[in-house]
Amino acid sequence: MTTFGFGRELVDRAEGAWVHMRDGSRVLDLSGGVGVLNHGHNHPRILAARARFAEQRRMEVHKAFFSPYLAALSHNVAELLPGDLSISYFPNSGAEANEGAIKMAYKYHGGRRGTILRADISFHGKTLGAGSLTGSAENHFRFPGLPNAVVYPYGDVAAVRAAVEATRRSDGSCDVYALMVEPFSASSMRCWSESALRELRQLCTDEDVVLIFDEVYTGWGKTGSLFYFMRHDGLLPDILTYSKSLGGGKASISGYTARERLFRKAYDRLSDVILHSTTYYGFGEETATAIEAVNVVVDEDFPGRARQVEAILGPGLERIRASHPDAVDRVAGVGSLYGVFLNSGPKLLELAGKLVPGFTHDPRFGTKLITLSVIAHLYREHKIMTYYSPNVENPLMVAPTLMIEPADLEHFLRALDATLALGLRRLLTGFVREKVGAAW
Repeated sequence: MTTFGFGRELVDRAEGAWVHMRDGSRVLDLSGGVGVLNHGHNHPRILAARARFAEQRRMEVHKAFFSPYLAALSHNVAELLPGDLSISYFPNSGAEANEGAIKMAYKYHGGRRGTILRADISFHGKTLGAGSLTGSAENHFRFPGLPNAVVYPYGDVAAVRAAVEATRRSDGSCDVYALMVEPFSASSMRCWSESALRELRQLCTDEDVVLIFDEVYTGWGKTGSLFYFMRHDGLLPDILTYSKSLGGGKASISGYTARERLFRKAYDRLSDVILHSTTYYGFGEETATAIEAVNVVVDEDFPGRARQVEAILGPGLERIRASHPDAVDRVAGVGSLYGVFLNSGPKLLELAGKLVPGFTHDPRFGTKLITLSVIAHLYREHKIMTYYSPNVENPLMVAPTLMIEPADLEHFLRALDATLALGLRRLLTGFVREKVGAAW
């Protein structure tokens, strides 16, 4: 952050889509906390729920006592999810949720299967287990991880079928215990088609493979439906993982919810019941916060809010693409989650390499630098905060809170239009001279 000139200002307070700085200025936050802030900064109902918990001296965590907060949150989530997705665990991060889901899938098969499938561009976390299932270039160093993690191209059903067939045994069964899928990839702006997702569901049913949908980023209304997969009636994973906005922007909490038959077979016996638990499982204030966060999602119709954001961002970003074809290759996204893919052509990449030599170990560094130059200009000249995805094509991410006002979205679109009108070459050279040159 400091190398490229960010992270030096101090924040005083934040509310809604705005961050107020110590110097008296304010910044429009179009990052949405990288998925955490669907509720915006300091939503009043979230603050009130946490204050009530503290004022009433509620008990935090003790495994010897039944937690009404844990029970209520599990019940409420089950009421909102389709089918028999009804048994929930609530750890503290998205990576932990994915680890717990994988562990349940493995236990479901009693350790008799040993292969797990994940996509080439996947992002499931950075712990050793979840990180070994993450294909993002952000995890460029390969740590040891889960054995027999087989990679398939994102969106390619035929490749998944082939991967399953490759593990076929003499008795006709396959060795795959779980298939990890991001229905919508928040780091690449790619998605599975409805027909492909239904094919995956049928394949997993036929082969008794546990189908895990990772909606850590895309859940709780971000894409215009409660979860992205729920826009397809009757489609059901075996386990769903989620996090980020579950905590209302205040609590560190995640969840994964399994179909009842899966849980019963994996853990529902006295000898296995504590095979998976965490120190802070059912932490009082975290679950009380999440209960209110989910209530707000429903009461304030977050999926509807996301569709309203899409109605402004979608056409607005397309207009900008059409107005600046030399700067913008394409835009893609849904709801309150969009990516702007900049035109980092050969000449511009060559210029980036000359301006900042020594980064040949990162083949995407030039593209990142070009995107950073746009981010820096938006921040410096317009007080707008955005970010870029470190995965695949490194798009400029536009992912605001669902509490953002239409006027603020229009302000952002005008600012992005004015920024790109300067030209990527000018933005790049100015950014390197001011930020990188000063830092080095």
